[in-house]
Amino acid sequence: MDENEIAKIVVDSAFKSHSRLGPRLLESVYKAVLCHELSRRALYVKRQIAIPIVYDGLKFDEGFRVDLIVNDKIIVELKCVEQLSFAHKKPLLIYLRLAQMRLGLLINFSQVLLKDGIRRVVNGLDESRASPG
Repeated sequence: MDENEIAKIVVDSAFKSHSRLGPRLLESVYKAVLCHELSRRALYVKRQIAIPIVYDGLKFDEGFRVDLIVNDKIIVELKCVEQLSFAHKKPLLIYLRLAQMRLGLLINFSQVLLKDGIRRVVNGLDESRASPG
């Protein structure tokens, strides 16, 4: 599966989780439920993964920690905030660059309509092939 196919499953799973739980719960609740949904759909999910920084030939794992990595191809960052801003998107782009990955999803579960809280963040991915969502 490519990034866009995986992203479609992630978004579908997020919609299912959000519709069953509703908005504005703790981020940790959505993270657990989304991991469960993705695993049920045969995707491999890693949680709270360190993204290392390499400096002077040394690898430092203390730098960043991402919420989810799905199938070793997509970084998913979950938020429960009033509104997403550039301050939420910028770290995801940094994570993608450091991990040498091409697609990230930023999902804000505080939105009443989840579609208003989903942002794709790309790092060299061909967006002309992207499916909606």
